[in-house]
Amino acid sequence: MELKDKFGRKISYLRLAVTDRCNLRCQYCMPSKGIDIVDRKELLSYKEMYRITRVLSELGVNKVRLTGGEPFVRKDFVSFLESLSFNDKLDEINITTNGALISNHIEKLEKLNINSINLSIDSLKKEKFAKITRRDVFDEVFETFQKLKNSKLNLKLNVVIQAGFNTDEIIDFVELSKENDIAVRFIEEMPFNGKGQRAMEELWDFNKIITHIKNHFSYIDILTSKKSSTSINYKIPNYVGTFGIIPAFTRTICNDCNRIRITATGMFKNCLFDGGVFNVRDFIRNGASDDELKELFINTVHHKPENGFIAEANRGNDVSESMSTIGG
Repeated sequence: MELKDKFGRKISYLRLAVTDRCNLRCQYCMPSKGIDIVDRKELLSYKEMYRITRVLSELGVNKVRLTGGEPFVRKDFVSFLESLSFNDKLDEINITTNGALISNHIEKLEKLNINSINLSIDSLKKEKFAKITRRDVFDEVFETFQKLKNSKLNLKLNVVIQAGFNTDEIIDFVELSKENDIAVRFIEEMPFNGKGQRAMEELWDFNKIITHIKNHFSYIDILTSKKSSTSINYKIPNYVGTFGIIPAFTRTICNDCNRIRITATGMFKNCLFDGGVFNVRDFIRNGASDDELKELFINTVHHKPENGFIAEANRGNDVSESMSTIGG
């Protein structure tokens, strides 16, 4: 048995949000006062998350990315990682984090053979970083960056491009790849902050971002990426690292999608833009067996929409969740 949709796409990648809570208040992610967080008992337990991951891995899912909220906000997250590392059907366990809380855990993450860390950092300037995140933690995050790039963990930087805030730093981020073996990923801004779709004064989409970079560098190599890659990747000749662009909002990467999402409360999403298909937490707590869960996953994935535009149209209401609740 395997997870395959009606378009023949094999699903092998799970994005699992371990919490809806976050220690930052990034303006593109949530309002300054935060969002309405759910009661803790509504969150998936670690035992439930482990079981979901194991069942999905028996259906061919071999890559898991743990997101939030901020994963390291949740108590005993590192212990959960240790448990997850015993699943020998998983080839990759990756984490997306804002980096403010993980500096003391990096050595442990190396021992657990975590594959990669995606560090969310939208500015290299302390004052601007504080304005974007509404928190004064730049020093902690930059210390994490320094430790991660010197560790054996694969490091990617997630940079959400926001008009009027950090477009003037795009070249600075590319320059980080000159002497560092890292992958910088520029992400189109998503208008999900938990209070409906925000009006964006200007959309810095894929074309605008790559044009800006090409205007600065005389030559750029385009790299061959995996078919299911979420980013279109490039390299400046003689630079050690790479950079890429994730067209998250213009959605030009949907055709080869191999991903599913499960939110911190157990909502199963075939697509970032759908409204959620069913709540796996409720099925588990009502006594569903592993075989019943497998049948549910197989049938649900079969109806995965062809792309994000169709998923958004089918949901019948505006996409308004915070990225912190749907697993940014």
